[in-house]
Amino acid sequence: MKGPFKRVFHSFSNAMPQIMTKNKYYTPEGLKKLKDELEYLESVRRPEISKQIAEARDKGDLSENAEYDAAKNEQGMLELQISKLQEEIRNARLIDESKMDASKVLILSTVKIKNLKNNAVMSYTLVPEKEANLKAGKISVSSPIARGLLGKKVGDQAEIDVPAGKMLFEIIEISR
Repeated sequence: MKGPFKRVFHSFSNAMPQIMTKNKYYTPEGLKKLKDELEYLESVRRPEISKQIAEARDKGDLSENAEYDAAKNEQGMLELQISKLQEEIRNARLIDESKMDASKVLILSTVKIKNLKNNAVMSYTLVPEKEANLKAGKISVSSPIARGLLGKKVGDQAEIDVPAGKMLFEIIEISR
């Protein structure tokens, strides 16, 4: 390429974000939740915003129409969100529990652990990052506690670095 086009193309290509396709793992429920969210955005939100744009356009001069500008901006944000969800669904991988060793702590394991300092017993299910919900006892597989438990067996002890310092846990039970 020569001339000004080369400069424009070069600056445009450098400004584009680098898209890395990274597979993420989901349970069937987690993947369904993603697909339901995408369906809602495409079938409900997209028509709502199109209607807002049409109504704002009907009000006349677009150059000073704040409603039109706001609706167009919202449309752009929605399309970006839809695009990201579509990419995430394309790169989603389902976890096949049938091929996992049930004697070790792995993703989707429900682990009962005992804090050896205060004898408190807790139970957590290790789930993909996007499905974590502490209230439901589901912790992200990338959390400090989950990382410290991965690969351990019943009876093993795990010393885990948490924000409060080091904690020592014993694995009491592993289930699926």
